[in-house]
Amino acid sequence: MLELCKALQPARLLLMALAIGLLLATATPVWALSAQSYPSAPPSERLLDASGLFSRAAAAEVEQALEALSKDDVDAHMVTVERLDYGLSLGQLGNQLLDRWAESGGNPRQLLFLYDLQTKSAEVLASAPLADTLEAPLLRSTGRATMGQPLRQGARYRQASLDGIARLQTVLEGGADPGEPATAELVQLPTTVPTHEQTQSSNARTWVIVLLAVGTIVPMLTWWIFSR
Repeated sequence: MLELCKALQPARLLLMALAIGLLLATATPVWALSAQSYPSAPPSERLLDASGLFSRAAAAEVEQALEALSKDDVDAHMVTVERLDYGLSLGQLGNQLLDRWAESGGNPRQLLFLYDLQTKSAEVLASAPLADTLEAPLLRSTGRATMGQPLRQGARYRQASLDGIARLQTVLEGGADPGEPATAELVQLPTTVPTHEQTQSSNARTWVIVLLAVGTIVPMLTWWIFSR
């Protein structure tokens, strides 16, 4: 019996290794981002969505809204950040990007919208040539209120983007600031539908339990058969 258990030990270790490998395979690596992670000059793409936050239709709509700002001689971009480099805030990343792109000799009138996916927050920054038109309080209000409210009401990134762009476009075209949106209290109804992340985690745990159970039961069953 002892010799049989020793003989079956490698099979159990292999099954445990497969279980651990399955857990690691289901985990998606997320790399921390800094200004050096982006192009040294303003890219032709208006939306830099490396995290895949926007659907194809939503991305096209946001790109079109950003492109419309070029009529006011504004080079606008939007950046989604899944994980910031250690010690780096979203605002610091935006300022570093503006400085980095200013050195490239492109359009000095840069406007930057940023999202932090971990905190579900937004920042809006502009280069110095736009400071007289798009003042700091306006940019801060646009990021925290105009864009922040849709994010707090169910992570509505598409709506947040279009609302923020539209507010600043009105000011750039010489109109009065539309101001912050009216605050509305949203009641979040409970749901039993699992998220994509919960489904992945549940599937991984199920496979681990199955593999560990097989690794325990098979040696015992084999010993019982051969011991009769």
